Amino acid sequence: MRVVLLAFRLMCLAWLWPVTQLNSSNFPNKRRHKELYVGENTKQKHGGRVDLKLKKMDSTKSMLIKSEQLLRIEDHDFAMRPGFGGSAIPVGIDVQVESIDSISEVNMDFTMTLYLRHYWQDDRLAFPSSSNKSRTFDARLVKKIWVPDVFFVHSKRSFIHDTTMENIMLRVYPDGNILYSVRITVTALCSMDFSSFPLDTQNCSLELESCWYNRLYINFILRRHIFFFMLQTYFPTMLMVMLSWVSFWIDRRAVPARVSLGITTVLTMSTIITGVSASMPQVSYVKAVDIYLWASFLFVFLSVIEYAAVNYFTTVEEMKKLRSAKIPNYNASQAMAFDGCFHDNEIDLTSFPEVSSTPNTERNTQSRNSNASAPTEGTRLRRKHPLRQNLSFIMSNSYMIDSYSRVIFPLAYLLFNIIYWSMYA
Repeated sequence: MRVVLLAFRLMCLAWLWPVTQLNSSNFPNKRRHKELYVGENTKQKHGGRVDLKLKKMDSTKSMLIKSEQLLRIEDHDFAMRPGFGGSAIPVGIDVQVESIDSISEVNMDFTMTLYLRHYWQDDRLAFPSSSNKSRTFDARLVKKIWVPDVFFVHSKRSFIHDTTMENIMLRVYPDGNILYSVRITVTALCSMDFSSFPLDTQNCSLELESCWYNRLYINFILRRHIFFFMLQTYFPTMLMVMLSWVSFWIDRRAVPARVSLGITTVLTMSTIITGVSASMPQVSYVKAVDIYLWASFLFVFLSVIEYAAVNYFTTVEEMKKLRSAKIPNYNASQAMAFDGCFHDNEIDLTSFPEVSSTPNTERNTQSRNSNASAPTEGTRLRRKHPLRQNLSFIMSNSYMIDSYSRVIFPLAYLLFNIIYWSMYA
């Protein structure tokens, strides 16, 4: 029985031997065809021969797997921070400002693009290295490990640049030290004080905080350049004020010319004030530019009022001349009404009854004459009214108002500019 079983085994081995040889002879051909199929799109060299070195060096997929295995990503729970349960992990922050894109006074914010870099140590990502070289990764590995929860406190909006890919870099050193860099554009709130605008200096801060309750302040001192506002606001305002002075040299009887010039300068100043107010936030205090604009507007407005006074006094003066021409002969009481004085030689005393003289009356008269000398001929008795006299003088010489205004207005405006620029410049 054993002999029969042994013979059966030998027959089976003899039958399977040719099949094994056939399969072993065809296997290299299949493998060669597979390699040629994989590398059929590679470059041809030396008369059509396929260069298989490129295929052998292409090991991206295996390198990714090796990197995750090298850093032992699957061996730890990276939802927890390093050394959870122990002391806090120190995280260093480095900010490199690439550009300050815009500063908005209306919205009270500023926008900047910066590189935000984090430094910390995570022993779970340490790996052995003979050359002590670091490894650099992109955003795909960042999503698998723990990173600090840093955020901008007063941020209105922010985003990470993603053209052509997310601007995120992760660099891991063999000892577990990590550099995490990200390129961000952030718009942050800035509480500005416009009391000295546009001659102001603003202090804006970018604040970073973590759920560790530590806050990092980055202060930016922003000093405004005045040249733009000199061209857009101050120089046009000065020209409008000087233009309003031209009316002082125009004849006072040229009513259309002086009125149109005054109204034009007033409307132009109103336009300048409206334009500046539209580009500024609505604050409850007075700004430096408001003081300058409204003071200049006051000078322009006073130039219009000055001509109104000149025109009124000229009209009164002409009316008095017309009245005096219509009444050539007037009595002493009328003369007193015009100039406020009596004329002794023109007073008619015949209408008054004669008073009888008594000894007492004569003595009183003699005593008064002895104490006070008799007035000389042509002496006038005047009432002392300095304000009325000055007003009467100005009304009778209205042309002098323009003469005084040619000097007073420029000197007053020059004094105002000296005080203004010494306070705010």
